[in-house]
Amino acid sequence: MTPVSSPDYTTNASRSPFQTRWTVDAVAALFELPFNDLIYRAQQTHRQHFDANAVQLSTLLSVKTGGCSEDCGYCPQSARHEAGMPSEDLLPVEDVVAAARKAKENGASRFCMGAAWRGPKDRDIDNLLPIIEAVKDLGLETCCTLGMLKDGQAERLKEAGLDYYNHNLDTAPEFYGRVISTHTQQDRLNTLERVREAGIHVCCGGIVGMGESRRQRAGLIAQLANLEPYPESVPINNLVAVEGTPLANAEVLDPFEFVRTVACARITMPKALVRLSAGRQQMSESVQALCFLAGANSIFYGDKLLTTGNPEAEQDRALMRKLGITPL
Repeated sequence: MTPVSSPDYTTNASRSPFQTRWTVDAVAALFELPFNDLIYRAQQTHRQHFDANAVQLSTLLSVKTGGCSEDCGYCPQSARHEAGMPSEDLLPVEDVVAAARKAKENGASRFCMGAAWRGPKDRDIDNLLPIIEAVKDLGLETCCTLGMLKDGQAERLKEAGLDYYNHNLDTAPEFYGRVISTHTQQDRLNTLERVREAGIHVCCGGIVGMGESRRQRAGLIAQLANLEPYPESVPINNLVAVEGTPLANAEVLDPFEFVRTVACARITMPKALVRLSAGRQQMSESVQALCFLAGANSIFYGDKLLTTGNPEAEQDRALMRKLGITPL
């Protein structure tokens, strides 16, 4: 059997000697591999670092919904779009804790809390700290996605017990302005730097199926892989086209292209948890199984993903039983 050849890559002497710098050309070459060769390589990489039959389970709760001032073209929570999403205040501590306790009972090991803000004000952080502390006290890993952070805020979240902060790059740098105009991708990178400096793990991925090209998908993966270090968790979202948003009529991405994206994420970020996130409800069980074969080893688990549907917990457990997968 002829081994699968590795694409060319360049290394940068200023980087860690253990981290490869991936060029866009190198990631694009991965995308172009025959499907079986790509999956084979991704599975080999996966087995070097993880149990091939274990998946980490996270549950995501929207703790503050709607009314966001940003114009992200995919998001029904933007106040600029006519998606019919009501604006709601931050949930009380007891409501969040009840949801977190249920998530833990259903097998989740990480509880993620999302708030629709451009970025939290200091008084918002004040209100979030007891929520994070209470969820942490349940024995769950804690994660928040709150938008862009200012100086000092990440440190306060860390002190309250926050383990992960989610802030996606969304798409390739050259495509970003076609999706979002109210802030830049550099603004997001600045928040990620603050998170790292505070000692919080980074959860950072992107969204595919927004009209980007394959090369732009490769550009997103290369950018994520070249973060130093690359994220501990990498959510790969498949666009959920919501009526009333600018991307409501986006062309549906071919499922095999989505699986290729997962495989490329696994190869380029071998020790990361690669998560199937938004869009999983629209995927057949067969496509999800291919994603696991391609190296996905984390899912959002439950009946809702922020404001869009997600496979219900029992449905997920049934699929995991069919595939012989156990919680990580």
